[in-house]
Amino acid sequence: MGEGAPRIPEIDHEFSNPDLLRVALTHRSAAKGKDALSGGNERLEFLGDRVLGLVVADMLYTRFGREREGAMAKRFVALVRRETLARVAVQINLGDLIQMAKGERAAGADTNPAILSDCMEAVIAALYLDGGLEPARSFIEKLWTPLLDEDNKPPQDAKTQLQEWLQGRGKPLPKYEMIGREGPAHAPVFTIELTASDGDSVSAEGKSKREAEQIAAQLMLDKLSHE
Repeated sequence: MGEGAPRIPEIDHEFSNPDLLRVALTHRSAAKGKDALSGGNERLEFLGDRVLGLVVADMLYTRFGREREGAMAKRFVALVRRETLARVAVQINLGDLIQMAKGERAAGADTNPAILSDCMEAVIAALYLDGGLEPARSFIEKLWTPLLDEDNKPPQDAKTQLQEWLQGRGKPLPKYEMIGREGPAHAPVFTIELTASDGDSVSAEGKSKREAEQIAAQLMLDKLSHE
């Protein structure tokens, strides 16, 4: 990958432009010059999200040839959500390679699921830009194929699980309200507040309203399970 370039063992691709991988592994807190203007790896993260989505959709289409679109969509959401990306990032020790300000690392940013997932997407984009779709596909397939093998049944999304939990106990459905939207137009961050019938509430952020709602629902489920 070139002298001084980061090394990720799970990547089989030889970078012709190692700078792409360097930027992919740079958090905005450590970005300088033109990289700082683009928010470190944020532009790469935007692209990598789309590349990951394409490859995972293709993997699902090929693997589950008899499933309907709805079942594949549930699998897709589970495989590309922030928590899954962060889980894969932890498996390959990606947090150790992220360049960030000392204060950020001291505060635990290198284990933050949002930062880890963004970095994973940025690495995928770096592979795509340097070598085209095939090295990005190879990297994704190596890390995501085991996840496809974990469960033969399509996962149930958190909103559905919460709805069924509440209905099973005769309780009203929760309310979802968007209470914030921040970030640039190409990479918005939505904040959703979920309020239960008893007034209990949680809030969550996501790259889309749907993602934020799903995360909020999972937070509420976790909360209810401990009560």
